[in-house]
Amino acid sequence: MAKYEASLESVQQHQLPQWFDDAKFGIFIHWYPASVPAYAPLTEDLFAQTAKYGDVVAFTESPYAEWYVNSLAIEGSSVQKHHAEVYGDKPYDEFVDEFFEAAKEWNPNDWADVFAQSHAKYIVMGTRHIDGALMWPTDLHNPFKGPRYTSSRDLVGEACDAARSVGMRAGLYYCGGLDLTYQGLGYNGWLSMLMATPQSDEYKQYATAHYMELIERYSPDLLWNDVGWPGGGAGALQLMADYYNINENGVVNDRFDMIGVVQGSAHCDYITPEYSSGLTAPGRKFEVCRGIGMSFGYNQLDDETTYASSTELIHLLINSVADGGNLLLNIGPKANGEIPDIQKQRLIEIGQWLEINGAAIFGSNKLELNTLTASDGSVVRLTHGSDGATYAMILATAHDSFTISGLPYGSVELLGSSEAVQREGDTITLPAVRTGQPALALRIN
Repeated sequence: MAKYEASLESVQQHQLPQWFDDAKFGIFIHWYPASVPAYAPLTEDLFAQTAKYGDVVAFTESPYAEWYVNSLAIEGSSVQKHHAEVYGDKPYDEFVDEFFEAAKEWNPNDWADVFAQSHAKYIVMGTRHIDGALMWPTDLHNPFKGPRYTSSRDLVGEACDAARSVGMRAGLYYCGGLDLTYQGLGYNGWLSMLMATPQSDEYKQYATAHYMELIERYSPDLLWNDVGWPGGGAGALQLMADYYNINENGVVNDRFDMIGVVQGSAHCDYITPEYSSGLTAPGRKFEVCRGIGMSFGYNQLDDETTYASSTELIHLLINSVADGGNLLLNIGPKANGEIPDIQKQRLIEIGQWLEINGAAIFGSNKLELNTLTASDGSVVRLTHGSDGATYAMILATAHDSFTISGLPYGSVELLGSSEAVQREGDTITLPAVRTGQPALALRIN
């Protein structure tokens, strides 16, 4: 008899597997046909725009390049103007053709090399986004577009293999709530987006069959659904039960029914705050997700001035982990699979920091008191390491000697240094070996 049944009571018995809580850092991958036009206006993140200007403006000028096909359909949008100037009346279908042709150049070993240098513990590879194009060679083609919208190359499988070849786990993203070949284009707000989720039996059967094929074919460690699901959380119960019965160590996010999760009527293993959405809940495992820039998909306009710095991203990782969460940092490869140099640099520099300071991050647990302030004004975040030590991560201290009021008792070591750290009460004196570090980690025995 199957352990899990299609009821809320049954799937809520599923326990968050230790591997996910310990992993802390993952890589999100948005690589779709929209990476051919690779365009979105350079604006603030979607949630900040919504708060300032309302959701119609935020969606019309969405910074998400992966939403190109929808932004193109919104009258007066920057994408619509750009498309008319550059491409005239070229249909989006031709971008799909060009993407699958360009993807033949991709070398997954290049991804594996960057993954390894990042020290991330898992990936979440995209399988289908809002345009309906399929990133693996399924026989279950998009009913409106046919085989043209199906990759002949197994982009999903090769990405999973690349990650697993360097010791990572592999999860899969599928946009269950939006397929614009089904419901049409031009949603321009949060409500219209959620209301656009197809509810037909035909669509649910189509999407469910895809999920089951992905589960059976690639054995994903994680299901990252997006936007919603036909019937919401109740409609996803059978899929969740089937997945857990195949892989009890798998995890499922909250986006089958985010509202239902908040109300307690839908199940998930963790919640997914995005950019400045601020969606967290006391005692609930979370995973912050964001791009290195303001887009998930590749945007040709991004450069050093629009990407977050390595220091900003390392601080985001530290803060997320100290608060009990993970960071899922997105890369948006070009159409040919190449990871843009600046994105690659950011991952490698995060990895260089983790190589020295990873003991403060990986396998750590949240402490009740997890934030202190140094006498020079630096924020100090605390974690409890898997080795039993307390770690104090100082977000950019400016002095060699400073006081951290409330620092737990014990001798202190500076990760990455063999020189002694002097401690008198709450006053710490560091060896002068810390130039250029985005954050320092102290181990308190």
